[in-house]
Amino acid sequence: MVAQIDRIKNKLLIRLLLGLILSAVFAFGASAAPSLLTDDEMETLIKEIVKPIFKVANVSFDENRIHLLNDMSLNAFVSDGNHLFVHTGTILKAENVNEISGILAHETGHIAGGHIMRQKLKIQDLQTLSVISLIAAGGAAVASGRGDAAMAIALGSHGSLLNSLMAYQMTEERSADESAVKYLKALKQSPAGLKNFMKTIQKANRLSGYEETPYFKTHPMSSERLAFFEKAEKENGGKTASMLDKDFEFVKAKLFAFLMPVERTLKKYPLSDKTDVAMYAHAVVKFKQKKFAEAVLLMNNLIEKYPSNPYFYQLKGQFLFESGKADEALKAYQKALELKPNSNETMLLYAESAMETNLSKTELQNVIDTLNKLQIRQETPRGWELLAKAYYQKGVEAQSLYAMAKYSFLIGNVETGKKQIKKALSLNPSDSLKLKLKDLEEELKEEEKL
Repeated sequence: MVAQIDRIKNKLLIRLLLGLILSAVFAFGASAAPSLLTDDEMETLIKEIVKPIFKVANVSFDENRIHLLNDMSLNAFVSDGNHLFVHTGTILKAENVNEISGILAHETGHIAGGHIMRQKLKIQDLQTLSVISLIAAGGAAVASGRGDAAMAIALGSHGSLLNSLMAYQMTEERSADESAVKYLKALKQSPAGLKNFMKTIQKANRLSGYEETPYFKTHPMSSERLAFFEKAEKENGGKTASMLDKDFEFVKAKLFAFLMPVERTLKKYPLSDKTDVAMYAHAVVKFKQKKFAEAVLLMNNLIEKYPSNPYFYQLKGQFLFESGKADEALKAYQKALELKPNSNETMLLYAESAMETNLSKTELQNVIDTLNKLQIRQETPRGWELLAKAYYQKGVEAQSLYAMAKYSFLIGNVETGKKQIKKALSLNPSDSLKLKLKDLEEELKEEEKL
């Protein structure tokens, strides 16, 4: 009976959580299998927009907690640990940086206000009440012999709990709105972008016949909220233009071209459009059409105009690598790293292309050094996999096995990791490596207990 109540309780809790921004897990559930998207150009832009907002809000900034979700719905949300997620649909629908800035200022308001933790506590309270109501419903069924009596009590309680939760959330949404306006005013930015994007969401909802987009579920709209933004726009003034607007247009063009069918891209950015932004989209179109030489030529044209843009070299490298030209791709990635040495994505792409070429001892060591730097900055399974390959090529088998064990650990393959550690220890590794292997062995043991 306890297990049955737990199952019912969990189902009810999930229903209550629909539409709330509490964690990535529940937000994912609101859409069709969205995935995290890695793109240094887009991530950097979002970070440059949000960093000054975090500063005025007195929120600590961690670049590894800013994420892009490959989801075409209009949404942005914060989760446990102050992770900030932005949907690709939001980027594509926004007209300018001012709109994105307004959205991120609102989400920062949730972080600064401690809303995530308070909502979790509220959920726990409601969770307890929901179990009590279910037990009461069961008692009613026993006493009356009627299942419909139990259902009436359970549904009535559920509706009351949900209303309580939504009313509580509306209060916090208004608080986040007020904070957003305050942050934008401090940065001399207009709240017009936030107001306009809210109108965009409302319009999309009405055209669809129902107001059910993820953003609407988690950010309840009201005429009062829009009136608040309109009033703030008139009173606060502020700039709507941004020095990042051109960068934003480039990001949107690339994103649109990669995510949308070629026909839609060419409708939005016709071949007759000779602007640099359109050229960026056309390069991706040519790449998707497997016209690699034309794609690279367009990137070269952009590089000639913007020689200090690392992302153009990075995309050129991708086109070259995926067309089988690893040597040429390596040169493009090296230039991208020269312009932006701490790009995690470019470090990984550089290493991938390098391992497909004939490397000298010095070049191989450069790859190893780059991957070790990457793993310190942002540990990834693919980084360890490439490190294992590089160490093996260098002839350092014990170090290679350690890297593979780390890879196995990160992907959840505990048994394989244990075997790799055992073999590495049998090769008489250095004292420092032996210590690392022992530490990893303990981590794997702890993982087995979970």
